[in-house]
Amino acid sequence: MRLIVLGGPGSGKGTQSQKLSKHFGIPWISTGDVLRAEIAADSKLGQEVSETLAKGELVPDTLMINFIKQRLQKSDASHGWILDGYPRTAFQAEELDFFLDSLHTRVDYAVWLELPTHTLIERSEYRAAIDDNPDALRRRIEMLAERTVPMLEYYDYRQRLLRIDGNQLPDDVKRDILAGIG
Repeated sequence: MRLIVLGGPGSGKGTQSQKLSKHFGIPWISTGDVLRAEIAADSKLGQEVSETLAKGELVPDTLMINFIKQRLQKSDASHGWILDGYPRTAFQAEELDFFLDSLHTRVDYAVWLELPTHTLIERSEYRAAIDDNPDALRRRIEMLAERTVPMLEYYDYRQRLLRIDGNQLPDDVKRDILAGIG
């Protein structure tokens, strides 16, 4: 199973990705967690992206695409994976598909966790990530509307988009995802 879990900040992407990872026995690849860990470790990648994340901006496509290509070629991802927080733009989605085509595979489903903006803000206020300060959070929600929501058409056109009501209990969200996958 190769899944992408998409949604705004605080939508439950991490919670659902973790649940699905355990359910299918495949790795959960959270780009946000990886980038925050790189910042904490003060690595070269962390230094490159820290200011970008603190402003609520998207990490440049070339950095993210190269990171994902490397990560998906690791042995633990050979039988499937769950991407949490990637792709964020239609360009990244296309690049991911081109890369997966070269590996003779594809994304099975892109899961969109739908929640109202006020719920995203409310949920994010309880977290303490570098990119959850009020200005960055506002910018991330703007970027979601500008760049990520239009990308949903990309997966919808390919009949690989699952729209899930994310404003329910986590186990109910997981149940709806598994029912949509079939």
